[in-house]
Amino acid sequence: MIRFWATLALLSVSLAAYAFTYRRNPDTLAESLETVSSSIDGWTRTSTASLSPHVLDRLAPTSYLSRTYSRGGAELDLFVAYYAQQRAGETMHSPKHCLPGGGWEIWRYDSAMIPAGNMPAKINLVSIQNSGRRKLALYWYQSRDRIISDEYMGKLLLIRDSVFAGHTSGSIVRILVDDTPGTRELALRFATNLVPEVQRCLGR
Repeated sequence: MIRFWATLALLSVSLAAYAFTYRRNPDTLAESLETVSSSIDGWTRTSTASLSPHVLDRLAPTSYLSRTYSRGGAELDLFVAYYAQQRAGETMHSPKHCLPGGGWEIWRYDSAMIPAGNMPAKINLVSIQNSGRRKLALYWYQSRDRIISDEYMGKLLLIRDSVFAGHTSGSIVRILVDDTPGTRELALRFATNLVPEVQRCLGR
């Protein structure tokens, strides 16, 4: 029911939002995503990847970061996509759609709270599997002003930002780790330490 009313509200104000789209101003990163630390909470960067032309064309980020970190034999994949400007009523590609498109079956949706400045932030924690392999996917949407986990709320806030501020930049942050005992806690600690790194790049 909450999502129904959120969607109804979204449709009701979309026309007004588009009337103000000329006010949208593309933002720039305060610092390059490449400056995200190569060592975070005991995890060390082992490789950096590039998106294929097909994926890059589909996602169309302004900037992105794709890395693998390791710690004691475990591996963690980090992906951050930054968009200098978004369109009101739309959101970035959600892992809820991208993961199944990559062959992963989502078998459990969960969430977790992590420290983020003066306020705790809610992030998504999704359990996935593919050919007997199980992983945990942590993801959230981070901008200069906030961290959110819900795509519907993201759409509403994007319309508000487009109308009143004219700035619609933001990023999606995703972490992938093997679903093994103790991994959840390690991944959440990595996420906690990653948030200020991303925020430094986004600016205030």
